[in-house]
Amino acid sequence: MADQETGRLLTDAEKEELLEIAKQSIESRLTGKKGSGAEPAGPELKRGAFVSLHRRGRLRGCIGCIEARSEKLGRTVREMASAAAFNDPRFPPLKKEELQDLDIEISVLTPMRKITDINEIKIGMHGLYIVNGFCSGLLLPQVATEYGWEPITFLEETCRKAGLPPGSWKNPETQIYVFSADIFGSR
Repeated sequence: MADQETGRLLTDAEKEELLEIAKQSIESRLTGKKGSGAEPAGPELKRGAFVSLHRRGRLRGCIGCIEARSEKLGRTVREMASAAAFNDPRFPPLKKEELQDLDIEISVLTPMRKITDINEIKIGMHGLYIVNGFCSGLLLPQVATEYGWEPITFLEETCRKAGLPPGSWKNPETQIYVFSADIFGSR
């Protein structure tokens, strides 16, 4: 998927490199071995990213940031991979014996775009980010597709994720953003 601001695409080589950075980040924490200490490479692309971990087809952790933390996408992916494996409050920290069954999925986000018409939401292409006051919630583009949701259900579930009542997307105080993502993974 092209970056909405720059048109920049991730190459297959960059995707493989980012997956390797994520895997090494998790493995080094599990084994107690420090990495080289060198800054992870990866493309010089300032974008937010989420790392989702699945074990035997079930979610095992997912952490991300909607805006870049660094000019180096590799640094963002390294941090999010470690956080998904060891700091997702929904799951206990990953154990060494789980590594062999772990699938890593990375979603590199395009910049957010605020919408005022829900008809702009395209299932399978857009993720949603909803903000109202101090509450906010995000669902990645692949979530609506995986569950077979239409736009209204996607909005309702994103409100729930934000800790808001389901119909809160109709509130004029609620801001709705869409974004796309490069989504790729490995076993």
